[in-house]
Amino acid sequence: MSTSKKRKASGSMDNYFAPRTTPDSQPGIKSALATKEAKHNVKMLIAEWAIVNCIPFKAFECPLFQKAVDGIASIGSGFKAPSAYDFKTNLLGDWKKECQLLIDCHRAKWKNNGCTLMADGWTDVRQRTLINFLVYSTHGMVFVKSVDASDLVKDAKTLFTLFCEVIEWIGPKNIVHVVIDNAANYVACGKLIKEKYKSIYWSPCAAHCLNLVLKDFSSMPHVSDLASKASRITIFAYNHMVFLSWLRKRLSWKEIVRPGATRFATTFITLHSIYMHKNDLQALVVDKHFVDHKLSKTEAGKIFSAIILDNRFWNDCYEVVKIVSPLIKLLQIVDSDEKPSLPYVYEGMRRAKMTIKEMFKKNKEMYKPYTRIIQA
Repeated sequence: MSTSKKRKASGSMDNYFAPRTTPDSQPGIKSALATKEAKHNVKMLIAEWAIVNCIPFKAFECPLFQKAVDGIASIGSGFKAPSAYDFKTNLLGDWKKECQLLIDCHRAKWKNNGCTLMADGWTDVRQRTLINFLVYSTHGMVFVKSVDASDLVKDAKTLFTLFCEVIEWIGPKNIVHVVIDNAANYVACGKLIKEKYKSIYWSPCAAHCLNLVLKDFSSMPHVSDLASKASRITIFAYNHMVFLSWLRKRLSWKEIVRPGATRFATTFITLHSIYMHKNDLQALVVDKHFVDHKLSKTEAGKIFSAIILDNRFWNDCYEVVKIVSPLIKLLQIVDSDEKPSLPYVYEGMRRAKMTIKEMFKKNKEMYKPYTRIIQA
């Protein structure tokens, strides 16, 4: 029998057996006969390596880890693990080739089903302005390239040039849709793309649009004042461990979500988090532990206590949280990569407007400031 026939027969035979890397797969004979003590010793060796090298425990949940362990076990004792030099040279190069083959496979499929080009602009920890280009299709997501735009003037023409390079690499006929940022320069770039490539249409990022809606909500005077008071509560509580320790001893206590620098949604998530801690915070400011402490007599302590004991603050918190709740849920959907989210956007925005109208009992003067922002 020829070598090719042997391989074919072997491949067809393997189809009748479950892979060893699945969670419920049948263990090998050698593994099944190993004692519990021997298995425990091996696990201890792996744990020692992970702890010494600060490997996150979550890494062991990756199915590739079990696949690697099975590969080592199939060779047997005496297998020499790759060195750091191996990783930096031939292994890294071989995996680069594998990734290139995978991308080429995706590119061949884009010709048949089309794809969506997406651009994601962000700033890294070194304050560099980066633009990531990704391609989405029914076969999955592919990272194309990352451009360091720190030294570039990010006007419409410059962005248009960057997009054209990627579009030509993908193939204009293969692209159906381009998703870009909602900033004015990106919008102008989208119009230039539409003028040059008639078969490509563009749209702003839904998640970015929702963040801008939440940004406009947070800029409303009464919401801004509410967020400022919530910030005072959070800062005072977390700056004084004597009170934070008291709060953490309560069974119902969970850490307050603090606002992020770029995500406007976190402002409202913080308001919701503080509202959920209403009973704990009120219990603190009336407790002897707080009342008799010298910090309660300071200006910050008095403001902290006054805000927490103000029923209007809590009512306003509840109102704002209820208003933005549908938008937060919609943002969670469109900001995930699990499934296409565009079908949910229009229905989600409609429900958000209906929720706001019903909350204000269809009083136009009350709900119009919010619905006007959503419709803009």
